[in-house]
Amino acid sequence: MRDKFLYWGAGLIVATIIVSILIGGYYWIPVVLICLYGVGIYNITQSKHAILRNFPVLGYFRYFFESISPEMQQYFIERETDGKPFPRNERSAVYRRAKNISDTVAFGTQLEVNHRKYEGIKHSIYAKSPNEELPRVMVGNHQCSQPYSASLFNISAMSFGSLSDRAQISLNRGAKKGRFYHNTGEGGISPYHMQGGDLCWQIGTGYFGCRDEQGKFSPELFAEKSRIENVKMIEIKLSQGAKPGHGGVLPGVKNTPEIAKIRHVTAGMTIISPPGHSAFSDAAGLLKFVQQLRELSGGKPIGFKLCIGDTKEFEDICAQMNVLKIYPDFITIDGAEGGTGAAPPEFSDGVGMPLEPALIFVNRSLNNYNLRDKLKVIASGKVLTSLDILRAIAMGADMCNNARGFMFALGCIQALRCNTNACPTGVATQDKMLIKGLDVTDKSERVYHFHKNTLHTCNELIAAAGRSTYEEVDASMFMRGDEFEHLSDVYFPDILGNVKQHH
Repeated sequence: MRDKFLYWGAGLIVATIIVSILIGGYYWIPVVLICLYGVGIYNITQSKHAILRNFPVLGYFRYFFESISPEMQQYFIERETDGKPFPRNERSAVYRRAKNISDTVAFGTQLEVNHRKYEGIKHSIYAKSPNEELPRVMVGNHQCSQPYSASLFNISAMSFGSLSDRAQISLNRGAKKGRFYHNTGEGGISPYHMQGGDLCWQIGTGYFGCRDEQGKFSPELFAEKSRIENVKMIEIKLSQGAKPGHGGVLPGVKNTPEIAKIRHVTAGMTIISPPGHSAFSDAAGLLKFVQQLRELSGGKPIGFKLCIGDTKEFEDICAQMNVLKIYPDFITIDGAEGGTGAAPPEFSDGVGMPLEPALIFVNRSLNNYNLRDKLKVIASGKVLTSLDILRAIAMGADMCNNARGFMFALGCIQALRCNTNACPTGVATQDKMLIKGLDVTDKSERVYHFHKNTLHTCNELIAAAGRSTYEEVDASMFMRGDEFEHLSDVYFPDILGNVKQHH
């Protein structure tokens, strides 16, 4: 689009000037075109806005509708609290934090605060000063010889192939500066992940990057790549929240020769990961695979990721941990509300357990089997805001991963075109013309600031609740609508329209 603008724009101006001279008059038309051409040249060279770099003139229509008056938004465009899967107000908060500008809002909440549906934090009248140091969590039990000090908030799994090379470079450089890890996704370790940032290498059912010619797990390839210094953790992907039991999908249009080489597959083909692993088929096999990867990697933290479905299967894994005395270093719980680049709608909308009940179930199960102190629980699945992070911790998580928030930090506008190779911001595409609009220097800084400012707000929230550390965050820190209904019944019996009879 950028190159076409240069050539076609110049040609149009020349043609318009010639026509104006021949027919006489209308000289204002080429003047207007020259001005627009100048604006376009400027936008092609600036680095702040990917949309304007890719669409030098048409891109202004997006910013026009974005800045249009609230009244016009209310009647013709989405409101601040509209938009799926993330409403506009949440996306705006990410954009502001990523740009490191004020994230405050005016005139109070725009949410409809209904006491029956309300959920919030119980603040304390004895609030404390927030801690300036960002929280960290040590991952690695007694069976791990290379434990890793992780940030409380990290980049969730997004493969090279799903995301562009510049997007991966920006994410990894931001992770390096902010000292948090970057999950590679199941697509393997690419050169664009190797920018100095810490990595959590995800091993999916396709074993991309560590597979033999038959698509089976290759211990030799795994041992070689797991010893890379930047690989700090290894995650076995059992299932993904947005499409559990389906396997990842890389559309053929995104499967370039470079990506095919990294994954050890054929270029141009749509790659669908198998629904399940070939290296194991039961709980005991999974845990033995965990132990195998731990030994091959030289003792690095090994864990697995899953969306909870049949609860008996997870309980069986817990039971086998005690039988075999093999304990993963972490378990990542993905909720059914998690994101994906491509999935059938039935899987995204109707398969798997949401994050909150899944975390409650997992923690109860781990405690019942006396396993909770042996591993860390990571929450993944629409954990975007500081409030989301604290809620996940209150439900039992030790730390959190997020993908789409960091995509917003890169400039994603939730165009919902991730599966078409036509992402207008150059984030989720392999189209070189669109990727050019994403400036690595600018976007890596935004990734860093989004992480830092989100955790800073977490610190402010727990201080407002009168807590000093994240170990003090639990469910008692939160209030929900049913509590108010109880209070209303006791102190104001007719406020809910259910007057009690007093004798």
